[in-house]
Amino acid sequence: MGKIQDKDGLYAFLRPYVDWLFRRSYRSFRYEGLEKIPTDGAVIFAPNHTNALCDAMAVLGIDHGQKVFVARADIFKDPKKAKILNWLKIMPINRVRDGWEEVRHNDETMNKAVEVLRDGVPFCIFAEGTHHPDRTILPLSKGIFRIALQANDSFGQDKPIYIVPVGIEYGDFFHLWTSVKVTIGEAINVTAFVRDEGVNGLTDECKPRLMMALREELTKRMNGLVKREEVRVKSDRLPRWLAIPLAIVLSPVFAVSAVVTIPLWGMWLYIQHKVKDRAFHNSVMYVWQLVFLTITLLIPLPFWMFVQEYLYQLKVES
Repeated sequence: MGKIQDKDGLYAFLRPYVDWLFRRSYRSFRYEGLEKIPTDGAVIFAPNHTNALCDAMAVLGIDHGQKVFVARADIFKDPKKAKILNWLKIMPINRVRDGWEEVRHNDETMNKAVEVLRDGVPFCIFAEGTHHPDRTILPLSKGIFRIALQANDSFGQDKPIYIVPVGIEYGDFFHLWTSVKVTIGEAINVTAFVRDEGVNGLTDECKPRLMMALREELTKRMNGLVKREEVRVKSDRLPRWLAIPLAIVLSPVFAVSAVVTIPLWGMWLYIQHKVKDRAFHNSVMYVWQLVFLTITLLIPLPFWMFVQEYLYQLKVES
């Protein structure tokens, strides 16, 4: 059995389409600070975690290279799901909330993470250890520092290990078709830090830098300067009451798309009702459209995008 970081032909073939559809799921998508990602060592991405799968997709899309992620261990209990997750380059990790006995089983994951980094593949672990749809930073998980220090002990003499803070900011935590801003913070050179300062204080060094990656948006929102996703200038649009019937009459493609999409929309509403944790809504919706838009050869895409835009404008102007 190969390593999780090994290249996979099917994965590589599907990746561009998956990345494209994820970006198309948002009205605005922006990366800032990509030049801050080190190229001379092993990289551990440490994003904040306000969503579920969408956070991982935002980090995956930083560049075209592959990355390995971790997710909570309980979703790996089903062998079939575990096999799929492994193919998606996701490894299990136990959290403190699962019990200290379970946390002791993380040694294998830590060792695999070090192998991933040694092979030059970036590794991503959410710094807070749990998701929370809020514009604050929770206490940082120790796992990220354990992996960084273990990697440094293993091969730090050959190349430096970096922790790269990543701030992910959504226009809306619970709906697609808004905005995503991914901000790369200043990298922490763990190898140099341990050499100069020792192990103590590494956590205190990382949290301020992760906060810095979000500081601009956090500050504006906390001070109440931004009440909606962003300030928009009203454009000369057709009245909403006219836009939908006109689009149907003038576009046979739109009409066909609408017929195909409406039942799928009903299916999504049902799924959304079943998902109790709203932080998962964006992720479930993205996977849903990834599956069904692909199966229907993207026929519903014009209608889907139009209705998303319609609902977005309705929300912004209300």
